[in-house]
Order: sequence, then C-alpha cells, then structure tokens
Amino acid sequence: MNLLPAVFADLEPFTGWCLATEAERYAKRLGSTMDEMVAFYDAITFRAEAALDYCDQLPLDALPDDARHLLWLLESMVMVSFPVELWRQPRVPDTATTTLDCVHEPVP
Repeated sequence: MNLLPAVFADLEPFTGWCLATEAERYAKRLGSTMDEMVAFYDAITFRAEAALDYCDQLPLDALPDDARHLLWLLESMVMVSFPVELWRQPRVPDTATTTLDCVHEPVP
C-alpha cells in the first residue's frame, strides 16, 4: 500500500521518514547515518517545491492521509537539513548529549 500521492511514488522508499511528531523525526535523525540522511535529503529536496504546491491545493485542516504523509516527509526534510547541509553529523556540534524535547507543536 502506498502512503504518498501517486505523483510522488518515487519518494515511497523514504516513507520511513513520514513521522507525525517532531520528537519522532528528531529520534529518526539521531538514529540515522549520514548516508541515509543524505539519500533522503537529496530525493526530497528535488521534489520539495512540487510537494509544497500539491499540499497547498488542499485544505490544511482536512488533508487526506496521503497528503498528510507527504507533509510529514517535508517536515522531516527540515529536520535533516542542518545535519546534511552544515554539520555533517546527526547531532548539533559541540552539544554532547543534549536533547531536544518539544512540549507542544502545531498540528494541521
């Protein structure tokens, strides 16, 4: 079963990044290798504008499941952007074992 809209079938290999919460996305980032994050980031950034355009055509408060998964994929792209583009590691440099705990987040 496909989790994403049919026009984004090429991103199906990355649906492990379709995570509903920031805490889940952060844990996925910390548990991933740089090779895994770079592969995901390269694939999703290539399609990000089209994905945003697709989601923008739908009501945010009534997204179908496949579009919601696509939105979560975009949110995961944001989560890995700094590690991939700047830090070259999953954790923030020079922060040792510091963690991020999100106590409230917006939900579409």
